[in-house]
Amino acid sequence: MAKRDFYDVLGVSRGASAEELKKAYRQKAKELHPDRNADNPNAEAQFKEVNEAYDVLKDADKKAAYDRFGHAAFDGGMGGGGGPRGGFSGNGDFASAFSDVFEDLFGDFMGGRGGGGGGARSRAQRGSDLRYNLRISLEEAFKGVQKTINVPASVTCDSCHGTGAEGGAEPVTCPTCSGMGKVRAQQGFFTVERTCPTCNGMGQMVKNPCKVCGGAGRTEKDRALSVNIPAGVETGTRIRLAGEGEAGLRGGPSGDLYIFIEVKEHPIFQRDGVHLFFRVPVPMTTAALGGEVEVPTIDGGRSRVKVPAGSQTGKQMRLRSKGMPALRGGGVGDLMIELAVETPVNLTARQKELLREFEKLSEENNPEASSFFSKVKSFWDGMK
Repeated sequence: MAKRDFYDVLGVSRGASAEELKKAYRQKAKELHPDRNADNPNAEAQFKEVNEAYDVLKDADKKAAYDRFGHAAFDGGMGGGGGPRGGFSGNGDFASAFSDVFEDLFGDFMGGRGGGGGGARSRAQRGSDLRYNLRISLEEAFKGVQKTINVPASVTCDSCHGTGAEGGAEPVTCPTCSGMGKVRAQQGFFTVERTCPTCNGMGQMVKNPCKVCGGAGRTEKDRALSVNIPAGVETGTRIRLAGEGEAGLRGGPSGDLYIFIEVKEHPIFQRDGVHLFFRVPVPMTTAALGGEVEVPTIDGGRSRVKVPAGSQTGKQMRLRSKGMPALRGGGVGDLMIELAVETPVNLTARQKELLREFEKLSEENNPEASSFFSKVKSFWDGMK
């Protein structure tokens, strides 16, 4: 079954502000919370769908990727590795979002029932997403390339297998909050609920912290990753490697790695989408008499282009399908060549003599100049 559009899930337009997104999310989450919809067997699935949509749209980078590529930006469809793991990929992600909603929306409601908002908190936390800026050449963007990158990041501790406890032992329930992650204190007529100071809201404690990671369940390490850069990428293209971000805290799921592409400027070609441009200098004689010039193409080849007799600076010629490929197979652009007629310099005496002779014989061969100076004469006459 195809995923619904995230904006439709929240009931907002694509131009909705961050505040409007948050307001819509709160309303939907309250409406669909499973505790308030015991007679609705679809409530939990709809509740997860709302959290997944807001998890993407509340983040500026994720929202930009979704607006451009839709669900494909989070299912490995942009050249990333790790398989399709878009949005809420497992129970860890849902538990985290479930906890957030309890914390943000239902603290008072659960407190009234004696449940305690911290009881829904998972001790495992999802790792942070990472960003990597990768510069490639225009030739690499044309062909596509496989790059190996070194990413410094947190990885799951091998010694404790991510539990944070020595020998991989399981944490124990916090004796202060009895696993709820929160403690309560009576102040007059009010009951104040605070994060448990013993376990920092985790609800569990590690008796003997791992000596390698200090109880965090992860360590710092450089990793070498292979990245497939598809042909046709442009500056600003984002590639997602699911699960290649920071390791989760105490066994939580890893975050994602986002690779932002920057295509370096080329000494010859200028790019505009799928089309390429460059100016080629043409000798004055070739422009006047006509001829051919040999030009390069981005694939390393050569093409001979005919220059019509009487060509002027700025004349453009097109080589079809000699530009850049469109990302994900949308055809190939063109190569646009603009002529720049070059005036000779450092003339010899004989060359100057021939040009003066040519000038006397070519008074009627400059239609643009004749037209311009005719207009100038009319302008001056009109000013008298």
